[in-house]
Amino acid sequence: MGKEKVVLKFLEKKYGKDIKISKKQNQKIYELLIETILSQRNRDESTEKVAKKLFSNARTPKQIMKLSRERLQTLIRTSGPYKQKAKKIRRTTRAIIEKYNGKVPSIREELMSLYGVGPKTADIVLMYGFNIPSIAVDTHCNRVPKRIGLVDRKANVEEVKHRLEEIFPKNKWYLINLGFVTFGKNICKPTSPVCKKDKKSCPFSDFCRAFKQKDFKV
Repeated sequence: MGKEKVVLKFLEKKYGKDIKISKKQNQKIYELLIETILSQRNRDESTEKVAKKLFSNARTPKQIMKLSRERLQTLIRTSGPYKQKAKKIRRTTRAIIEKYNGKVPSIREELMSLYGVGPKTADIVLMYGFNIPSIAVDTHCNRVPKRIGLVDRKANVEEVKHRLEEIFPKNKWYLINLGFVTFGKNICKPTSPVCKKDKKSCPFSDFCRAFKQKDFKV
């Protein structure tokens, strides 16, 4: 059995039951987009609190644009580089209103044309907003397949995305994203993967490039 099949079988068994995705209404998709922008260089727990605070004051694109720049910055101040994020939110929201009639576009290239929206943000919106299969490559989804040996360790984010979408069935892309993210947080951690202490604690140790070479830098 090839390593990609072993990986897929494990991810299905471990995380498959957690996948519950359906297309959202435009307002929810917009909120997802804004929350994803807020999540850039920020922890998940902090992002949730900031998003809740922002949306309790303004939710729709028009409501967001009615906020002054200073007010928006104040509402998202604890999200990290809040001035830059406020700029991204305002410019992205204005484009959605003026160019897309208030609706978040469902085409990857159009999403990425929005200010502050990169590949990962676009793919998250497609996948979790529109229910369009797409692998969003975050830090975990980039690190894990490189360590295992599914993807060249020098590949850039877009190359990682295309390679993963090439070797795994399209109807499993949601699983691959969710699985690698969770696996990366709990097992194949950035600086202390659990296999360093116990080989058996990772199901991929027998063929993992990083484990065999004792080189976990990615």
